[in-house]
Amino acid sequence: MARRGLRDLVLPALRRAAARVMLAAALAVPAMTGTAPVQAETLPVASDQSSAATDARIAGDEARTRFVLDLQGQVPFIVSNLADPYRVIIDLPSMEFKLPEGSGTDGRGLIRSWRYGVFAKGKARIVLDLTEPAKVDKSFVLEAIEDQPARLVVDLVKTSREEFLAEAERTHQPLSALVTDGQQAAPKANKLTSSAGKTKPVVVLDPGHGGIDTGAIGVHGTLEKAVVLSFAQVLKKKLEDTGHYTVFMTRDDDTFVPLRKRVQFARGHNADLFVSIHADSVRSYKEEVRGATVYTLSEKASDTLAAQIAASENHSDVLAGVELSEEPAEVADILVDLARREAKIFSSHFSKILVEELRSAVKLINNPQRSAGFMVLRAHDVPSVLVELGYLSNEQDEKLLISPEWRERTATAVADAIEAFFQPRFAMDKGAARATTAGTTAK
Repeated sequence: MARRGLRDLVLPALRRAAARVMLAAALAVPAMTGTAPVQAETLPVASDQSSAATDARIAGDEARTRFVLDLQGQVPFIVSNLADPYRVIIDLPSMEFKLPEGSGTDGRGLIRSWRYGVFAKGKARIVLDLTEPAKVDKSFVLEAIEDQPARLVVDLVKTSREEFLAEAERTHQPLSALVTDGQQAAPKANKLTSSAGKTKPVVVLDPGHGGIDTGAIGVHGTLEKAVVLSFAQVLKKKLEDTGHYTVFMTRDDDTFVPLRKRVQFARGHNADLFVSIHADSVRSYKEEVRGATVYTLSEKASDTLAAQIAASENHSDVLAGVELSEEPAEVADILVDLARREAKIFSSHFSKILVEELRSAVKLINNPQRSAGFMVLRAHDVPSVLVELGYLSNEQDEKLLISPEWRERTATAVADAIEAFFQPRFAMDKGAARATTAGTTAK
């Protein structure tokens, strides 16, 4: 018997249930004692690392600035420019960064600040944020001599915007050339016809940030990219242990994945549900803003906080040195529009279920069901939500986010919400199985 699509199985139940689902006030729970902050070095590396960076420094002034990176050995590198904002990108083979604490905040001359980390499988990246347009005058690697380590040197000189843009065009590297096969989406199945061939719902978990993009940094130094990866791994195991789902993760180590690639990954794996996992920070009202929040996609933000969080999350690609102009225009046709409307309905339905499950397990922010223009939720045919587990800018939330007990309890609540979302499909599958068994027995 042909298996019916998710929309045919869930939508009737959705229409009946939607009227019964009500939003309630947030339920507070006592803060738990946390462990030490999760640091970047606790994350699994993306690949074997044959070299390491041990120190870095900046010298010069607003006319000419030199960036120097000390290395354990000579390495190949590629330098390129990106505009709006002005950045110089240094791409390197995968390496370990053993830099002093606070590295990256010591801007000088033409360099405002800089950051580093894993960019893709087998690739590391350094991004230099510029104060104004500058071009690379010289770039080279010096061999180690006696007690002096090998050094990567990049000399920047002031230039005009026109010259900077021309250089950016000349050194442009398409995103597809930088991302390895492991991060490419699987071949795209036909979303409207492929549901019948699947035996289990496909759930894609998306731990935000990663690699060069640390995400938010907590009051005590906890990194968002580490917290959300740990949570996603626990949630993945809980889902797989039920035997009900096929579960994929957009990243399973400390690797940066561009926002567009995350969306393509979900669509390429023909996902029935996409859950992006985050733990952001806010610039103001840090003591007041805490608790879990569930976001869905909307062109207009539901409130000021939602707009601020979306802007922060959408900035990830800029921080990692990704060219945003590469974003393709979405095809507009009737089928796409229908799929988008359907995905919006299912996304809203799941967000309500998720809020109710979380309410019984963790503290929620006031008005926990919100919406904004998150780039990572733009798969037009995949129900998608973004979950802020809490806010690292709040000290109480930070303690909870690094608590194994809290992580287990919250992951169970999310897993229960996913189970409830797919329950109509499971019930229909059981009914079909009973009918098939009865027909076979009658023969």
